[in-house]
Amino acid sequence: MENNAVRLAAEATGAAPALVLRPWGPQDVGELVEVFRDDALRRWTSAAVDDEAGAARWVRDQLRGWETGERYAFAVVESGPADAEGGLAGHVVLKGVVPGVPSAEVGYWTVAHARGRAVAPRALRALTDWAFTALPAARGAELTRLELVHQVDNTASCRVARKCRYALATPLPPAPPAHPRAGHLHVRERDDARADRSEDV
Repeated sequence: MENNAVRLAAEATGAAPALVLRPWGPQDVGELVEVFRDDALRRWTSAAVDDEAGAARWVRDQLRGWETGERYAFAVVESGPADAEGGLAGHVVLKGVVPGVPSAEVGYWTVAHARGRAVAPRALRALTDWAFTALPAARGAELTRLELVHQVDNTASCRVARKCRYALATPLPPAPPAHPRAGHLHVRERDDARADRSEDV
């Protein structure tokens, strides 16, 4: 799948501009370094971005995921005037995509200055819809289940999951090193997403 052809959109709210979701690129390296100076973000993510070299490696990893078809990572940017891009607002990703396997995992984070603007739920809804509708046509197989995992003490992430109708399926025990603390597993089924769209008609 050509990553430069994929752009998703999320509508504006009464207090925040619309969002554009597009693949990460080299132009994001400098801003990414600034974003990862936020202690709260570093607490909830496992990414090691300490300088421009680390940010460049991280961006290359995201682009490699598009090339292999295993990981689809989007930079979430606020929409500016005349369709120009505004500032970086977050990140959302579909990962663990394997041919013949009907499930994959989603993840997200929001930059410090954009918190409180419903960035994560709006971006996650756009990604969820894309994963269940547009992606199957491109990869020749359908996803029927999306999973979302977060640490049990990350209450903000839990709220995002619930807002996007990812139902809490089960608590998870610690599983170091990837998941050093206990967590929650939330699940969204494709049929649930189809029901949402029919309600909107």
